[in-house]
Amino acid sequence: MINLLYPLLTRDIPTTMSDEDVIKEYLATQNSAYFDVLYKRYSGKIFGKCISLLKEEAKAADATQEIFMKILLNLSKFSGKSKFSTWIYSITYNFCIDVIRRAKKDPSLLVDDIETKHDVVDDIEDTYLLELKVSRLKVILEEIPAMDKSFLLMKYQDDMSIREISEITKKSESAVKMKIKRAKQKFKKTYKEIYKEE
Repeated sequence: MINLLYPLLTRDIPTTMSDEDVIKEYLATQNSAYFDVLYKRYSGKIFGKCISLLKEEAKAADATQEIFMKILLNLSKFSGKSKFSTWIYSITYNFCIDVIRRAKKDPSLLVDDIETKHDVVDDIEDTYLLELKVSRLKVILEEIPAMDKSFLLMKYQDDMSIREISEITKKSESAVKMKIKRAKQKFKKTYKEIYKEE
């Protein structure tokens, strides 16, 4: 929860401070105003990620609070090797996938796709996804499995590189490419099933 004295505590913290500098100051001083700066910067983004995966506001709000508790408890472990936003996204992604696994016990979330050298399905051009009407895009994203949805959102909504997605999901870059490819195939198949007239 954001400190009620937030405006008083944070007014002397320059808004231009980098995340890394804010973290260093927090770890050095344990002044909660510095952590509140991070909360203010990222709580909306984390909530947005949570609601896109968990689909319920109450669950997303609870998840956001729990994720920030994890961030607070593990802040000293942030090495700076990746961007802070990538590190936070990794925690958010893994937390939400764990929630989904526990709630649904969806076997498709537990089994990694096996890469095959003889994948005969043609690649689906990115433009296919990018040119769809937003309303239809949302419908399809709600229909495909959460894991596929998360890979597509990281790649096309958050504009993450394959390397960043690899860091977040702890999968090899080739596995990430295969996941995205197969997620696009599922997306197109689901689209054709829902919008048969086209």
